[in-house]
Amino acid sequence: MPLINVRTSVSSIENPELLLRELSRELAVTTGKPEKYVMALLETDVPMLFSGSKDPSCYIEIKSIGAIKPSDMSEVFCRIVSSKTGIPSNRIYIRFEDIPAKDWGWDGRTFG
Repeated sequence: MPLINVRTSVSSIENPELLLRELSRELAVTTGKPEKYVMALLETDVPMLFSGSKDPSCYIEIKSIGAIKPSDMSEVFCRIVSSKTGIPSNRIYIRFEDIPAKDWGWDGRTFG
């Protein structure tokens, strides 16, 4: 049920699968949830304007049923994305969302 969705203006990322695997693994660790439930998405070449500039930037969404710790997670995920994309962390926004179990579906049912 944890989800990380990374959207970036960067047109391509060297070895995107490696980035996705690292994000998935870290999201499992930081939420304490089994990685078998983690989904990691990556969208590149997304038109973005941040701080009035077209310089490379990134928007990340992290959603989970509980276990969201923005103050702990922000540094970790900014560091990972910045190291793999070259985007400075001050050009990365992260949106955290704690989803009620009744509002998260999987395998034909919801978690709550």
